[in-house]
Amino acid sequence: MKRTQQLWSGLACLGAILVAFGTISPGTALADPPENQEFTGAKRCASCHFDQYMSWRKTGHAKAFDVLTPKYQTDEKCVKCHVTGLGAASGFKDIKTTPALAGVTCEVCHGPGSEHERVSQPFAKVKKLTPEQDKLVRGTIWRIVPQNVCVECHITQGHKESPTPPELRPKK
Repeated sequence: MKRTQQLWSGLACLGAILVAFGTISPGTALADPPENQEFTGAKRCASCHFDQYMSWRKTGHAKAFDVLTPKYQTDEKCVKCHVTGLGAASGFKDIKTTPALAGVTCEVCHGPGSEHERVSQPFAKVKKLTPEQDKLVRGTIWRIVPQNVCVECHITQGHKESPTPPELRPKK
């Protein structure tokens, strides 16, 4: 019980940090982006969001698939937390056919980006979008997907070793 409370406290702190730094903003839920979008992969996101892409490349999320041994790279129980869109029609299938979706990419948090990419292309060289253009572009992708995808892997993961730092683990 205590360990669960510590984990939820940690997640609450993370949420507060993200709000404080403007990564997420409370109370700004967008209308649901259009359905039937396809996953595109982080490199295509990078064409407009290069700084964010370069920051992501330095994270464990970018290397999530690479840390799996070959045996586990085909194990769906493992792969589901180490790739983007597993089980979706346009999501990760395997490393040979969908290498752009290996790792925990932008679209794990923001949802599939094909419509966002299509709608945003005419504004690629625009330095400052008008409020109408901004609303149009932002309305094609989630700022953060409605479900808490972080918890799906970070709390219910199947590793034998706990992801909790040693100092927070219960005493044996």
